[in-house]
Amino acid sequence: MRTQAKNKPKAAAGKPARRPEQGMDKRELILAAALDEFSQNGFALARLDDVAKRANVAKGTIYLYFKDKESLFQELLRTQISPVMGMLEAVLAGGKEAKPVPLRELAHRVADLFVEQVIGTRRKDIVRLILTEGPRFPKLAEFYYREVISRGLGAFRARAQRAVKEGELKSDTLVRFPQLIVAPALTAIMWKSMFDKFEPLDAKALMKAHIENLFDKEERS
Repeated sequence: MRTQAKNKPKAAAGKPARRPEQGMDKRELILAAALDEFSQNGFALARLDDVAKRANVAKGTIYLYFKDKESLFQELLRTQISPVMGMLEAVLAGGKEAKPVPLRELAHRVADLFVEQVIGTRRKDIVRLILTEGPRFPKLAEFYYREVISRGLGAFRARAQRAVKEGELKSDTLVRFPQLIVAPALTAIMWKSMFDKFEPLDAKALMKAHIENLFDKEERS
């Protein structure tokens, strides 16, 4: 008499083995396929037919969820990048710290967050696409500015204004130019996409050195 092996689930008769992607709904599959397609071919050359093939769905299925290629890209950006902006805003708000965290320390936390959540993930491909193709597709650039850039700069600017008011900063340079904080992050993304195989870049160290230099100049002013 044969006995069944312990803890071995019984497969349903006539059903194929379940693949990992089957745990995703069609909308998630389309977004995952879109990330691959846009990353490989760019926005201009990406085709919804190829997104459908990657997602293993009919092209018409895409239109059940997204109006066109632009709305698909916008939703990809929203689902991938917006959560990071929420984290960044929480960091700059100070969270539940017992006492205010110096802006210098918050800048380092923002840099670490960007390295871990963007540069160290597929999200960097989305940012790279905006940087390279935004000039040709102004609606995408405007959407990215509204959903990402304005939120990040606004949160940092507000915290820098407070730092000036409380005497933590001697000048309003970072209030006027919060872009100074994110400049090396954008440099790192472009460098890694083009030159990293020739000269690897430590993005975290680059951003740390940049922040230290900025605040050292502020203290000497």
